[in-house]
Amino acid sequence: MQKKTRNTTAKQEILKLIANAGQALSHVEIQQQLNNLCDRVTIYRVLNRLVEEQKIHKIVNTDGVVNYAACHDCEHHHHNDNHVHFSCTICKSVTCLDNIIPTFQLPADYQMQEMNFMIAGICPNCKA
Repeated sequence: MQKKTRNTTAKQEILKLIANAGQALSHVEIQQQLNNLCDRVTIYRVLNRLVEEQKIHKIVNTDGVVNYAACHDCEHHHHNDNHVHFSCTICKSVTCLDNIIPTFQLPADYQMQEMNFMIAGICPNCKA
């Protein structure tokens, strides 16, 4: 039996915000841009629900901050977001680099459940 998902105003607005952001957003950035639409606990719950529904994915930045970005071409029970993320050391932006897909070979006794590839450096906006 498939779990019914709630489609609240907060969920719609958070998903729209993340989808249109152009880069990954932290919880604080999302809360600031929502202009008091909902409290921080509701935002956490919505973000967790959107991750479970595979509409967004989590990225742990080099400074430990969790950021969220829209999923692309994900299917139920199969994330397609195993790509490189870039963290700018100057402006702290986190960007999905969809055209770079890392490859690796795990030993036979290991089974991957998720991965997180982060490259830190200077983004094109800060380099200019």
